[in-house]
Amino acid sequence: MRLPDRLASRLPGRFGDRGDRPVVSLLRLHGVITAATGPMPRSVINAQAVEKPLERAFAPEGLVAVALLVNSPGGSPTQSALVADRIRGLAAEKGVPVFAFCEDVAASGGYWLACAADEIYAHATSIVGSIGVISHGFGLDGLIKRFGVERRLYTAGESKSRLDPFLPEKQEDVAWLRELQDQLHTMFQEWVVARRGDRLREKDGLFTGEVWTGAKAVELGLVDGLGTARAVLGERFPEAELVPVEGRKPLLARLGLTPPAASTSVISTDALLGLAQAAEIRAAWARYGL
Repeated sequence: MRLPDRLASRLPGRFGDRGDRPVVSLLRLHGVITAATGPMPRSVINAQAVEKPLERAFAPEGLVAVALLVNSPGGSPTQSALVADRIRGLAAEKGVPVFAFCEDVAASGGYWLACAADEIYAHATSIVGSIGVISHGFGLDGLIKRFGVERRLYTAGESKSRLDPFLPEKQEDVAWLRELQDQLHTMFQEWVVARRGDRLREKDGLFTGEVWTGAKAVELGLVDGLGTARAVLGERFPEAELVPVEGRKPLLARLGLTPPAASTSVISTDALLGLAQAAEIRAAWARYGL
């Protein structure tokens, strides 16, 4: 195929090609929720990464609904809240309903995102819930002692070195962290209750950090029903066209081309950090057997 033809085949349709048909935008929210840039395209969710796709999802003329295809094991509570708030703001501005469809997993921050929708659906095998807060790290003070490494740390302010992995753990630091987690956990619960309201059942057992299948989540009121996006939306909006909305790809990727691989035998610091982040992202998915 000639380059001009390839370019033309990848351009969006001309304005008016859809006629007067109503539109339902399909926006995929896939990945760990973190402010950091992902090591692979579309491997993370954050306010910056989804801003433009969200704007495009709510932009079409004839828009009757927006569907969020959620597949996330969670991550940053702040980024979860920022993205969810943006979804609610655009929904109010455009006056359209939002539907969420849980795929493999909508857990922790992933479920926070799903609650930005007016209605939530899942597959019977989806993993849903994990309404809790988790922190993790390593204690490396014994390791550096073993190798005779002396750590020199200087601070102004007695709390600056809290939870330093190279210092012995202090119980007062753990108590501080748990208090912080409790505050975030309360905010998470309040968000879920505000969005799900009377649809929730057995509230006392919903906020333990437990996860359930989509089938069980229906019984608990965490989701409204079982079904795929095309089945549910096809029934609710039979005349509408379902239009996927994607984030911008690099120019070469949009043309179906790939950049030449770098030729070097040196592993850069950025590459090592990318590998570490990829391992962390992989671990987040592995918590749910994925």
